[in-house]
Amino acid sequence: MTDSIRFLMCPPDHYDVDYVINPWMEGNIHKSSFDRAREQWQSLYHLIKENAIVDLVTPAKGWPDMVFTANAGLVLDKTVVLSRFYHKERQGEEPYFKIWFESQGFTVHELPKDLPFEGAGDALFDREGRYLWAGYGFRSELDSHPLIAEWLDIEVLSLRLMDERFYHLDTCFCPLTGGYLMYYPPAFDSYSNRLIELRVPPEKRIIVEEPDAVNFACNTVNINQMVIMNKASDNLKARLQEAGFTVLETPLTEFLKAGGAAKCLTLRVTEPIIIDRHAVINIESRTVLMEGHLLDAGLINRALDLVVEGGGSFQVLNFNLGEQRQSTSKAEIKISAPSHEVMEEIISQLIDIGVVSLDEDQRDARLQPVEQDGVGPDDFYVSTIYPTEVRVDGQWLTVQNQRMDGAIAISETPNGLVAQCKILRDLKLGERVVVDVVGLRTIRKTESREPRNGPQEFSFMSAGVSSERRVELIVEQVAWELRQIRDRGGKVVVTAGPVVIHTGGAQHLSHLIRQGYVQALLGGNAIAVHDMEQSIMGTSLGVDMKQGVAVKGGHRHHLKVINSVRRCGSIAAAVEQGVVKSGIMYECVKNNIPFSLAGSIRDDGPLPDTQMDLIKAQEHYAELLRGADMILMLSSMLHSIGVGNMTPSGVKMVCVDINPAVVTKLSDRGSVESIGVVTDVGLFLSLLVNQLDKLTSKYGVVQVG
Repeated sequence: MTDSIRFLMCPPDHYDVDYVINPWMEGNIHKSSFDRAREQWQSLYHLIKENAIVDLVTPAKGWPDMVFTANAGLVLDKTVVLSRFYHKERQGEEPYFKIWFESQGFTVHELPKDLPFEGAGDALFDREGRYLWAGYGFRSELDSHPLIAEWLDIEVLSLRLMDERFYHLDTCFCPLTGGYLMYYPPAFDSYSNRLIELRVPPEKRIIVEEPDAVNFACNTVNINQMVIMNKASDNLKARLQEAGFTVLETPLTEFLKAGGAAKCLTLRVTEPIIIDRHAVINIESRTVLMEGHLLDAGLINRALDLVVEGGGSFQVLNFNLGEQRQSTSKAEIKISAPSHEVMEEIISQLIDIGVVSLDEDQRDARLQPVEQDGVGPDDFYVSTIYPTEVRVDGQWLTVQNQRMDGAIAISETPNGLVAQCKILRDLKLGERVVVDVVGLRTIRKTESREPRNGPQEFSFMSAGVSSERRVELIVEQVAWELRQIRDRGGKVVVTAGPVVIHTGGAQHLSHLIRQGYVQALLGGNAIAVHDMEQSIMGTSLGVDMKQGVAVKGGHRHHLKVINSVRRCGSIAAAVEQGVVKSGIMYECVKNNIPFSLAGSIRDDGPLPDTQMDLIKAQEHYAELLRGADMILMLSSMLHSIGVGNMTPSGVKMVCVDINPAVVTKLSDRGSVESIGVVTDVGLFLSLLVNQLDKLTSKYGVVQVG
């Protein structure tokens, strides 16, 4: 027996599965055998007592899980952090454990009542006393870790649990003597796995496979070179033996029904102490502000979900609910993350939905110089579609040329500092680029609570995709907005693919151009080729567009058309020379509508107007998109994705495709002005033209009275 090692256990006098607070309890209510549970507990007790001192706490009736003493608290030397149980079913255990600790002369620290922490079930010391591994995600809160670090004067390494079967850290993670670690990696998020790999060398990591993990092999009692567990595979036992450990198995199946095994049934109350180790708090916390229609617009839920999904935790410090229908609400939220890296990722997503720092916490953005043309700093902030402001030298600058997936460059001009979005290749030596997420904010429009179905408002409803929405209703909305944009001299840009031609939509898109509803056309080589193939040959991809049957030799038609246009020198020349007499490209030329055709590696020809220089094509696209009020994306996934990345928030976008996956990808960009329509693009254009023809006069405001 090792006199220096002590454990606390609790006899299973009142143990049973009385409720469900973890997945293992499902289906096991009152299905545990009292006699078998007592026998299994006694076997574990005697195994441990042969090798260490075991103290007992008196079980209390009505609290069946007191047997799992690992959750009583966390002990280091003569200091204990008492557990604050997450579930009310276990909260009654706290005073009994507190009495025991105080009777043994421990200094007891108690966390706030609304800050869950479940003791040594979620906090495990490195067996050499260097630091404390602390879990969070299901039972314990991340915000408890700084207090634990302070009270125990030790570095805390926070690990996020992801699999609800492994709801406590000790169910999937077991530090062993000699710096070894036995653990189940899929139970953790990617950041936590990287942290583990940084702290524990490969030769010391004993990775457990799922069959062993679900038998709670990691829920092991480690006494020097001995490991006591419920069950282990031959492979795991062999690896432990290679590392110098003796494996003792003792069945604990009755306790598995409640989600516990050997480690859960014990609390080690003697832990190794290193004199020169001190508290290190890796957790980063920030307080942010949200304002708007936080409840009915779902913003508060979305923000809190982003925090949790990103690996952080939150505390709502203040929430002021708007008193009137149009009043806005305001929330002040404390956000915590296990590292600066995780915090930066969380904040970058929160910025996208309008979260800002408190006035007293606002700081200038961090800037780093461009040291090589076309190359940004490693940690440059990636821009979004939303109007953004950046704080430089105490002043907020509005970012120009807002777009997705760019960097924010700060440059000196005769008129002062200028901030603008730039794609990486356009960064110039000497410019300063925003890094990190400090000193940034997005300007989000406050959505009205009024139903968005008034006669003078274009009701895109909400961002998203639905093939169940009545296409006719959406067409009416799009037609109404198109008419409004045309009447006020606005700008509509169409991004179209060759499917528009194949589905018979060319005549309808031509009509829209002719009637002044389109101010720019974007696409690839193919839409122009097949449009002019239909004009010259009456086919598209060799299929007769009137009869719907393949024409003999039709597969060569598009090549003949390309050759004819190349002979003319340009699409415009082909129109002027009478080679092309109708169609989309014909209407663009005749109505002076600018177009841009971006080439690709698969293009035949290409047409003389097709820009095969990708960079120049992107620049021309961006030029034609500038000032757009609406973009119609018609069955062209790749070109539409590119257009979406170049387009700032506030531009209405309608994506039409027969493939729901394509529509989802193009519509899911976080903008409430975007909508996806799952339907045949030819049908959509036909309905749109018919609806526009019904609108024979401008919509005006009706004067009443």
